[in-house]
Amino acid sequence: MIYKVVIKEEAKDDFSKLSRNQQILIIKQFKKLETSPQLGILLGNKAGYDLTGYRKMYADKKKLRIVYRIIDDIVEVEVIAIGKRSDMEVYQKANERTQND
Repeated sequence: MIYKVVIKEEAKDDFSKLSRNQQILIIKQFKKLETSPQLGILLGNKAGYDLTGYRKMYADKKKLRIVYRIIDDIVEVEVIAIGKRSDMEVYQKANERTQND
């Protein structure tokens, strides 16, 4: 089964701020998500941020995280945040963005 990877507008902004090299590494991870979205690790409650139902995937030797969820009923992977773990920034952004869902 092939999943469609959908990138939220805010995550597109995250992506555009990365170096070209990092963008290539992220795109490679997106390709993996198309066929195996379960590869990511379930998040749950991460540093006080409730990201239950979301997963993380690493890129750039674990320097970057991709936070996403699998939407089975429409066979879609929705990327909500991309960024560094430092100061839990990527999880904070992801948490803020999930509040609107």
